[in-house]
Amino acid sequence: MQTELTQPGPLLDSRGKLTQVGWSRRPLLDCNLENARFHRFRIKRWDYYAVFTPRRFFSATIADLGYAGNIFVYTMGFTTGDLHEEGLVIPLGSGISLERNPEGGEASFKNDKASLSFQAKPNQRCVNVNWPGFNNGRGMQAEIRLGIPAGHESMNIIIPIGEKRFYDNTKINCLPAQGFIKYGDQLENLEPSTCVGSLDWGRGVWEYRSFWNWASASGFLTDGRTIGLNFGQGFGDLSKATENCIVLNGRIHKLGAVRFDYRSGEYMYPWHFTDDEKRLDLTSTPFKDRTARTNLGIIFSEVHQMFGRYNGRVVLDDGTPLEIHDLIGFAEEHHARW
Repeated sequence: MQTELTQPGPLLDSRGKLTQVGWSRRPLLDCNLENARFHRFRIKRWDYYAVFTPRRFFSATIADLGYAGNIFVYTMGFTTGDLHEEGLVIPLGSGISLERNPEGGEASFKNDKASLSFQAKPNQRCVNVNWPGFNNGRGMQAEIRLGIPAGHESMNIIIPIGEKRFYDNTKINCLPAQGFIKYGDQLENLEPSTCVGSLDWGRGVWEYRSFWNWASASGFLTDGRTIGLNFGQGFGDLSKATENCIVLNGRIHKLGAVRFDYRSGEYMYPWHFTDDEKRLDLTSTPFKDRTARTNLGIIFSEVHQMFGRYNGRVVLDDGTPLEIHDLIGFAEEHHARW
């Protein structure tokens, strides 16, 4: 059973308990983490932006994991398969600023190596990155404006993790992108007719040993409509809310439980996605394995993010079948101690 939330309010009551559990089509609850009954080292916060262009994938993240901050940027060329990633580990998250709620404010970090700024405004999101030393001085600069069309919906979940912990998450797919990405001497100007971006905004308190699967894509159908997907499993109590959906032209088509059928450890095999209501039958065929590991002793993370092409079909909320062909996205397996 999926519970759709419709009423605004605080995320946590005075005892640090969730006031509501469910999903919504836009952020509704004020993320009042000051009410959380946990040491600040246990609270995890991040903003992860991704942009799909005809030529490449680009991503930038500002995260505060309590014990340490994590700043990272990576890019991949679809034709060449060239992938480069760089990150900074910031002791105790010093200098990292993250906004309280997903619909307004700024996330930022700046030091002598890199400068990142993410601004959330009513009708657009601005992603600015300047990393002169990226890839041995090749350099990375990006100024991206992600438009928010009127009525564009997001996928939001508020769920418990065990008896005391919780997760507040907003995901937005298929935001039209303008601006530029400059990687070394390669300059790509972004046009909203061919480029789209997405956001993963997360706040919460997780178990120290955590696991999850996540799949996401943003792109276009042959008729020009935007098409996106977001699936997740492996974390928290999803009995009242999953994050599973198809996003067609900015509208959420909600799914219940989605199964990730893949070979752990043999990640280049196809990943198959189905649901309990037989509305979903998609396969992602990977073409690139982005493996990222962080080992700081008390903090450990390993992710296999498999970029691939999605093919198959989904049944929309009104019963209409929709065919999906060669939609580029990713699916991942993530293990963490944090």
